[in-house]
Amino acid sequence: MHALPEQSTALIRLSDYRAPAWRVETVELDFDLGIDASELSARLLLRRDPSQNAPLRLDGENLQLLSIALDGRQLPATAYRYAGNGLEVDGARDGSVLETRVRLRPAANTALEGLYLSGSREAGFLLTQCEAEGFRHITFFTDRPDVQSRYSVTLRADRARFPVLLAGGNPDGSGELEGGRHWARFVDPHPKPSYLFALVAGRLEKIERDYVTAEGRAVQLKIWAEADAIDRCHYAMDALERSMRWDEQAYGRNYDLDVFHVVATHDFNMGAMENKGLNIFNAKCLLADPDSTTDDEYRHVEAVVAHEYFHNWSGNRVTCRDWFQLSLKEGLTVFREQSFSADMNSAPLKRIEDVSLLRRAQFPEDAGPLAHPVRPAQYSEINNFYTATVYEKGAELVRMLAGALGKNGFRRGMDRYFERNDGRAATLENFLAALGDANGTDLTPYLAWYGQAGTPRLSARGRHDAARHEYTLTLAQHVAGPESRPPLPIPVKLALFTHHGDMLPLHLDGQTSKSPNELVVALTQAEQDFVFTDVVTAPVPSLLRGFSAPVILECEYTPDELALLLAHDVDGFNRWEAGQQLAARAYENLRDDTSADALHAWCEALASLFDNPSIDDALLADLLTPPGEVELAERETAIDPQRIHQLRQDLQQRLAERLGADALHRRYQALAAHTSIELDALSQARRRLKRRALELLYLLDSPEACRLAAAQYRSAPGMTDRLAALTVLVRGNATQASAALLDYRERYADNALALDKWFAVQAQLPGEPALERVLLLERDAAFTLKNPNRVQALLGAFVRGNPSGFHRIDGAGYRLLAERLTKLDTLNPQVAARLATAFNGWQRLEPLRREAARAAIVELARHDGLSRNLTEIIGSVLNH
Repeated sequence: MHALPEQSTALIRLSDYRAPAWRVETVELDFDLGIDASELSARLLLRRDPSQNAPLRLDGENLQLLSIALDGRQLPATAYRYAGNGLEVDGARDGSVLETRVRLRPAANTALEGLYLSGSREAGFLLTQCEAEGFRHITFFTDRPDVQSRYSVTLRADRARFPVLLAGGNPDGSGELEGGRHWARFVDPHPKPSYLFALVAGRLEKIERDYVTAEGRAVQLKIWAEADAIDRCHYAMDALERSMRWDEQAYGRNYDLDVFHVVATHDFNMGAMENKGLNIFNAKCLLADPDSTTDDEYRHVEAVVAHEYFHNWSGNRVTCRDWFQLSLKEGLTVFREQSFSADMNSAPLKRIEDVSLLRRAQFPEDAGPLAHPVRPAQYSEINNFYTATVYEKGAELVRMLAGALGKNGFRRGMDRYFERNDGRAATLENFLAALGDANGTDLTPYLAWYGQAGTPRLSARGRHDAARHEYTLTLAQHVAGPESRPPLPIPVKLALFTHHGDMLPLHLDGQTSKSPNELVVALTQAEQDFVFTDVVTAPVPSLLRGFSAPVILECEYTPDELALLLAHDVDGFNRWEAGQQLAARAYENLRDDTSADALHAWCEALASLFDNPSIDDALLADLLTPPGEVELAERETAIDPQRIHQLRQDLQQRLAERLGADALHRRYQALAAHTSIELDALSQARRRLKRRALELLYLLDSPEACRLAAAQYRSAPGMTDRLAALTVLVRGNATQASAALLDYRERYADNALALDKWFAVQAQLPGEPALERVLLLERDAAFTLKNPNRVQALLGAFVRGNPSGFHRIDGAGYRLLAERLTKLDTLNPQVAARLATAFNGWQRLEPLRREAARAAIVELARHDGLSRNLTEIIGSVLNH
């Protein structure tokens, strides 16, 4: 394999961590805001670590320095040095006050990091994004999370152009200035790191609500958006109130300021940001209404609103000491968000959704050149580590800890964690120590999970002794890697079933407690035996129930055993999991042209469930859906995405044939009779199954399915049904597709989020025609590389959501991505780097595609002037 020389980008290592030599006790910021130019005066009260003798050095990038003074004295040029990425000042001492004034260029800031303009010059507004290292693009500062300061922020601007002025903290006065200008001041009583600083200024409308916390604090909740979007913020307001109440009840955490602001913007690199008292949201994670928002998006809005609010404690009040501890706030908060969503909706369906995302996004990351531990040992560009490993796998590690401690034990541990670390910058060691100390247990073995990359494999084999009525379950673990690794603690929740589908009481040898039907065993060695007594006949084990650990389970189930679990397991997740494993075996039957035992068992089991009225419609829709193309690719040694797509289609067609066109048509019509836009669980479940029935019917009777889809599109009362119908028409290349696409384009011409779906559904057109469609859509007047949402909707959907379209055998998809990355990198390096991760795993492609991908990556890597963000990603995927 061709490798380029290692990049010279400096690495930051966890082992090199040192406490800051200089801290900032208080920060006073005074902004004079304008679109082309803004000026900021900063006053920092400095504190020096007496044990260190380092000079004062502050981070600062792309700042035009206008003036600098130390302790009231203007400094000559010989007393400081600014080389473009840091300011070093002579003569500072403990208690010194440093004053600087800088000029910023918001309208020219296309990277959307620091202070920038969202929207047009005429109607847009100013805002900031500072995580991870954006504050250094605003002013000179020790821009690291373990420097926590108290902020006082004054904003000055033209009232007509910027009628709304917001910053984090509590309001502390406002007034008029000469020349039609005005000012507003905000003071945050809580120390915070610089990455949590935020301001917003512009023409915005608001909805508001009064809220009283469980502790009796009166809080004003305010959500802000541009005038054409404010009416779509009411669902988010309801979700915010639900989140606040849940956090009070589940964790005893109350909000701690007098006002809570949330702002929506269409120009944002991430999903949302938890700035203290002033959350800023990508509009796609906040705005919602039935006409333009699907059921999945409603749940996503609720989850993201909760996530950012929960950060007020798990991230803000207790922050991370350094960016290596990023999962301490993100993984923990994802777990809290998932728990909230499970309580608000269906817990089994939420677990299926979370594990599906983990397998689709994180497992391939763990298996490829971009693999890294949840707590990495080093990085070059921290923005590249906002990954599925840090977020989703990090959440799974917290879930394991919560499972090990039990509900009450985990709550005790979290109380102890918040009490010990409130107002501090903590580490994973602090987290585990608090949980363990509150429960009298040592959790340090779990640190090994945080320090190694790769997905562990858990093998299971059972042996029944008919004479002794004993069943021995042998569990073993393995993580692929160049070095020998110590065993991990792996909690395995399990149950045993008879061949009639009944759960057995579990008598674990040596255990004297009451026999449950389900228990958790802890695998702490490379291999262990667990012996169950009073087991008369050989059972069928249901393992890793609820996905109790983020591992790949290897167990030699027979197809009939998987079918039994699919039919009878009372754990909704494991019922689905049995179906996924059986479907994967059925896929292999078709791929290898072997006996169709798994295919037959899968189809028969689902046929029996299809007519079972006790099965929830939403769960049935998921059971009827086999693993996706990304998950199936993990079962291949040389990946041919086009063949995988075709085999998966064949697999679904076999299922559709077993169910029958008449049965699918009847179920579709019965569900269509209850069409509504209601958001209750039953209505959402009906829409979910209706879509699945239509997709399967298309495989048997495409003219009829397309007729139904066209009618559904025309009469749909909401986006869920409308988009489902449009997707069937587009992916089926139906004659009605063109008219529906034209209608949709005109209907949502002024709705950016709805229009993103129009781009995405076409970008996921299967097979080779997708590339031509993407090139055509790039010429649409609404497409721009400057908006992250639009880039992800078209290019992101193509390269990550359409394997058979992107991985063309002629390499045209790879060349397109490489060419677009060079352009995008000059505008927004973070988005370019994120998109470049689509090259992850290219080494596992079949030879022709592998060589085409390698050539495109090499050509991209040779391009002059790539950003640090993109350089790191390309270097990793090419050199490993």
